[in-house]
Amino acid sequence: HQLEGPSAAYNWPLALRLTGTVDRQALQEALNDLVGRHESLRTVFPDVDGEPRQVVLDPADAVLDLRTEEVAAERLHRAVQDAAGHRFGLAGEPPVRAWLFEQPDGGAPVLVLVMHHIIGDGASRAPLMRDLSTAYEARLAGAAPDWGPLPVQYADYAIWQQELLGRADEPDSLAARQLAYWKDALDGIPAQLELPTDRPRPAVADYRGDLLHFTLDAELHAGLRRLAADTRTTLFMVLQTGFAALLSRLGAGHDIPVGVPIAGRTDEALTDLVGFFVNTLV
Repeated sequence: HQLEGPSAAYNWPLALRLTGTVDRQALQEALNDLVGRHESLRTVFPDVDGEPRQVVLDPADAVLDLRTEEVAAERLHRAVQDAAGHRFGLAGEPPVRAWLFEQPDGGAPVLVLVMHHIIGDGASRAPLMRDLSTAYEARLAGAAPDWGPLPVQYADYAIWQQELLGRADEPDSLAARQLAYWKDALDGIPAQLELPTDRPRPAVADYRGDLLHFTLDAELHAGLRRLAADTRTTLFMVLQTGFAALLSRLGAGHDIPVGVPIAGRTDEALTDLVGFFVNTLV
């Protein structure tokens, strides 16, 4: 985001088809209960002397407006895509937006939450949806949600990380030692894998991509489990090795760096928090 300016490339959209009658007012109040509970949902990132800083807004200054629109069934997909493409201005705009698309033909309404990835990751979905459901149920009954305070907020995690790691320019800090380790471990790896693609790489990334879904049948899965047991490895290690072997057969050579996402939630206190903890291991 810092390098290319406002973009939807790092948006984190969530679309939910709702059943039954939706109480707009209760949903609006529940969304703001959610924003009040999780400081990450009301954090902006202004530029201070060339460095971004977390600034947590007061709930009153970060009211999440539920945009409600009537959308015909044939336009629903496009409306959801347009919402997911919202470009956040992180310096002053809270990093979450909400739309409720209602269908005049009686189709199920769709709630779209769009967040910037800077404040959430895949593991954030469970606490996000649990807290929204709790708040909506309470507001339908005319009450505020009865939940205890979160043990920590994301800013607490950020402070702990800074205290743990120290500064990268301090030779004896944990950050400097870890940075030195990875610089050595990754020294000389290829800048890109040479694979036989059916078209040239674009000069500038355009983020156009797709998903390919496939299924491993039960017999193959059982065989992979046996192989993992025989070699005293994990199923993940077997699959990663197979993936690397495939890339090598396709012409990528023998030094194949593969980025693997990890949840990064190493402390139980982070389980119920909406925040960005994911990291990538090579």
